[in-house]
Amino acid sequence: MQYSLILLFNYMKTNLRTIVAALLVLVCGLSMSAKRAEKTDNVRIDPPFWWAGMKNASVQLLVNAPQIRDAEPSLSYPGISIDSVVRLDSPNYQIIYLNVSRATAPGKMDIVFKTGKKSMTVKYELKQRDGVLPTAFSSEDILYLIMPDRFADGDTTNNVAADLKFNDPVDRTNPSGRHGGDLKGIEQHLGYIDSLGMTAIWLNPVLENDMPGGSYHGYATTDYYRVDPRLGSNEEYASLIAKVHERGMKVVMDMIFNHSGSEHPWMKDMPSNDWYNHPDGKLMTNFRLSTINDPYASDYDYERSVKGWFVPSMPDLNQCNPHVMKYLIQNSIWWIEYSKIDGIRMDTYPYADMMPMAQWIKDVQLEYPGYNIVGECWYNDVAGTAFWQGGNRLNTKGNPELPTVMDFPTMIIANSAFHGDTKAGGKGLNDIYNRLSLDYLYADPQRVLTFLDNHDSDRFLLEMPTDLGVWKQAVAFLFTTRGIPQVYYGTELLMHGDKKRTDGDVRRDVPGGFPGDTRNEFTADGRSELQNEAYDFMSRLAQWRRGNDVIAHGALKHFMPENGMYVYERSLDGKRVLVIMNGTDSQLDIDMSRYGEIMQPGQAFTDVITGEEVTILPNMQFGPRALYILE
Repeated sequence: MQYSLILLFNYMKTNLRTIVAALLVLVCGLSMSAKRAEKTDNVRIDPPFWWAGMKNASVQLLVNAPQIRDAEPSLSYPGISIDSVVRLDSPNYQIIYLNVSRATAPGKMDIVFKTGKKSMTVKYELKQRDGVLPTAFSSEDILYLIMPDRFADGDTTNNVAADLKFNDPVDRTNPSGRHGGDLKGIEQHLGYIDSLGMTAIWLNPVLENDMPGGSYHGYATTDYYRVDPRLGSNEEYASLIAKVHERGMKVVMDMIFNHSGSEHPWMKDMPSNDWYNHPDGKLMTNFRLSTINDPYASDYDYERSVKGWFVPSMPDLNQCNPHVMKYLIQNSIWWIEYSKIDGIRMDTYPYADMMPMAQWIKDVQLEYPGYNIVGECWYNDVAGTAFWQGGNRLNTKGNPELPTVMDFPTMIIANSAFHGDTKAGGKGLNDIYNRLSLDYLYADPQRVLTFLDNHDSDRFLLEMPTDLGVWKQAVAFLFTTRGIPQVYYGTELLMHGDKKRTDGDVRRDVPGGFPGDTRNEFTADGRSELQNEAYDFMSRLAQWRRGNDVIAHGALKHFMPENGMYVYERSLDGKRVLVIMNGTDSQLDIDMSRYGEIMQPGQAFTDVITGEEVTILPNMQFGPRALYILE
């Protein structure tokens, strides 16, 4: 019963404009008979359609049409009944909750809305599920993060979308403007991503951002059921994912439940007065997430953290409103079922309300057991990050249920840790050792997303390097430590940038992806010698990592760095991988007896990087920035 209701709600979404038009006709005095349904072009129902056979029988239909609130809905379809009708503050919204039996057959149904003696009929569809379930991303994968607007422009005809209110022209000279990248551009370079050895693609948000200034980054949603037409269509998004799957790769969708864009229609006509937190926009967040796990936090500070707006252009959705949360839950399930995304990355996770978001995860995993979701929990310290991972016994405020958290603490120290020289008084790789020594705070360290940089941070390389010693060690660590590695697009091309200059400096276009580019870095011929060395290094390691259970699931043992030398072992079922790094710019002479529990003199290993045999000696010399990955 609950499942059929969900399907009915989705079909009504796509036909909401149709219902509105019909109601307008009624207001004008035209009669609507049972035999003849009026056009309903002005009616919108979210979700636009649903599926038969879903596990959750409760389906919410958010109906938007002029003066729809007080209409009486009815339907007659085997296995479906109306559970309740919610009449919201706005006269132009109504919520219908359906009960949909698991045995309900797919098909189209008529929903009749009666207002006095007038009626309007809208069709809603329950589709047949295809039985294809997503494959959750895990520590077996390497995620490749792409900002679609800055990757490649494969279809210049969609650079302007006529049906949007705000259509800033493409201007690649403006670091904060739209540059024209799209889904087609990504599709055209799937071979490049595949050959690099990436196994999953995480796209920054692709949904409609009809906002002033372009909102090229995608984090100000104005339609939760529509891909931004400047990136492509819903159908093109699903097609891209299908092509990614054909290559044995996965796709992670970036979602934002904490806030919408300020130009979302809800902000012009709020369904209910509490649809948003502080709808007057007078309370901004304090960005102090410590107030959430702080046992002594004041109510005032907590309120500002969770219910304040993220920025003036991103109003804060109220997840404690059950109708809002149901809408968001169904939206994510709709995209999983429709497009077959293999995972979700949830933006600004702690800024939303914890327990409603925990229910969201439960509902998603009810339909798709084992489905992986990673939350952006931006803390400087491990304790704050670990607080949000599901099953953490240190969290006394409830179980967030979140399977995976983002390893910001490692990202924050990565640059200085790998660039630091202990001979010059820096801590160097000791910072990495100390950081990992706190992994006991996580419920599951293997389900931590580890990265060197992303679209919100400085690039790992602030400037173009002259050699790759530091860069190779950082990439090697990322690919061999515990957890799920994530690579930010362009890292393999030595893309560099400093966020202090502008956000656009860390979100550069890939040369060769756009019309008029004189250099194509997607090809070996278009890259410099140093770039090709970097690309080949990353590709070799990433391809070696594919299907490598020792790295994906093995235990980790590491030795405290001495004089800048960092050594660790990954092991599983008798198989081992050893990683040795000289994190200094000086040669090191090392007595190897310290590492006797994982390697003995006379033992021979193969270096994954060079393919050469390496025999362990009682004393060994390691050149500046030496790196070995031995198996």
